[in-house]
Amino acid sequence: MRSGPDPYPQVATLLDSVSPYGSRRLTVEFDGATTAAYLHDETTVIAATWIANHVRAPRTTDPSRLNAGQAPVMPASRTNHPRGRPPLDPVTLQALWFEEGDGVALLERGTLLAVIPGWSDMSRGMPGYSRDVIGQTPFGWSLDDAIEGLGPRVERAREFWEWRNSAAGWGQFQQATLAHLTARLGPGAHYWDGAPGRRPSIGISERPPAPGRPYTVLSTIGMSAQRMPVVEQVIDNPAGYSRVELAVATTLPPGVAALVFLWLAGYPWRAVTWFGPGHSVRWYDKPSTFPLGGGHEAVLLLDDPSGLPGPPPPDMSGLSVDGDPVRWLWIIPISERSRLLAKERGSASLVSRLAVEHRGWIVNPPATALR
Repeated sequence: MRSGPDPYPQVATLLDSVSPYGSRRLTVEFDGATTAAYLHDETTVIAATWIANHVRAPRTTDPSRLNAGQAPVMPASRTNHPRGRPPLDPVTLQALWFEEGDGVALLERGTLLAVIPGWSDMSRGMPGYSRDVIGQTPFGWSLDDAIEGLGPRVERAREFWEWRNSAAGWGQFQQATLAHLTARLGPGAHYWDGAPGRRPSIGISERPPAPGRPYTVLSTIGMSAQRMPVVEQVIDNPAGYSRVELAVATTLPPGVAALVFLWLAGYPWRAVTWFGPGHSVRWYDKPSTFPLGGGHEAVLLLDDPSGLPGPPPPDMSGLSVDGDPVRWLWIIPISERSRLLAKERGSASLVSRLAVEHRGWIVNPPATALR
């Protein structure tokens, strides 16, 4: 199937759908002989699956179509409709995006027609799944053979978006998370919208200093409402890592420090990646613009910063969403040199070095902030 711009003007786009987070795009295309679905990132096609033949199936794949960048006509032994099926009606097609935003199901009249999950990858020979495919081919794998795993996944996506788009969905989540923060950190003060008009929705909650805690805690509210992309591809048991919120402990002006979340909070869904304990992320702009000051160029994310000097961090555990525990990751500003050290030797090595240098986990004004 094609991997670049479409040179064939006769190709018709039956469906064009962008994920709710704007990071992926699905197109379903018909060229008179076949229909195929393509998953795009910002610049290219990253995954695809054959959907249907609309002509009589040949005995073998025609290499000339592939060499011309066209979707193949599936061989007769690999399709449930060797005589071909009528063209799909665009009105009957619907994209159902996974809550992570990295995979998508294609429905025809509400019935599952194809799935391109987040792990599909043309470069690794892993196509999507199609209802009309028999067995495994380079252009699509049998949806029937994988329905035991994919069926519940698609249903979960349907239930997620019904909840998320409901009138009460966000409010229920928001109130539960705010109540959890109050129980752990005390009453709140300011609350900001961290993603105006965008998804995922993100709030930022300020918890001012309290007796025994001479620093402010700023926390996101909303990241854990949906699972992060990619986690299931790298973690055997993703449930404990799929949902996170970010926090920073600071003596900086809260309204200034909170700006760091405008960059970080939506990052996993924009970049189709995930945040986990020990991960580090490079600041996208000049160090002078970094919201936490001190000329920093990156952040280190720790679920337990107690290895660094300072008072014991608050216990943030106890919140779960849809049965998954929510993990809070603390933001520690670092230099680019430190980020590269963490990448090369692991985050534990960087934490040990920062501890030796007496650099605490609370973010203070530049004169005493972490480097």
